[in-house]
Amino acid sequence: MLLDMGFMEDESAMEARFPVFCVCPDWVLLGAFRDGLLLGYAAAQDYGPHLRSGSSHRTAKLHDLYTAPGARGQGVGRTLMRGVEAWAQARGARYLFWYANLREATPAYERMGYTPGAEVQEGYRFFEVDFGERMSRQPHPERGS
Repeated sequence: MLLDMGFMEDESAMEARFPVFCVCPDWVLLGAFRDGLLLGYAAAQDYGPHLRSGSSHRTAKLHDLYTAPGARGQGVGRTLMRGVEAWAQARGARYLFWYANLREATPAYERMGYTPGAEVQEGYRFFEVDFGERMSRQPHPERGS
């Protein structure tokens, strides 16, 4: 799945990095399985407290969300996203953000109920969940890329 997502500079270096990410406390790697078959995965990182605002604006970033082609449209991505949201909230994050390509990813996130920011940056849209008092699945107008 990692290879299928692309953007891999060095496959052997990734193989060495992968076990480290599995045990890093600031990262989460979630898998979706059915009958022992991996259907998708998500990878997110907690950036920790901010220098100026402490944890009141603590931010997590979704780095990867991937669903195997044969499992798309079955709720796998939605389930993984809810898992990432729960993980980020449990860590005390105020925001969860990510970028999605315009082709497949942006429409998929919109079908899940997320609203992208208006700006397009090099073929990507910005998404954000604000876990504040009024949980919002759209970017704050003063935040973003």
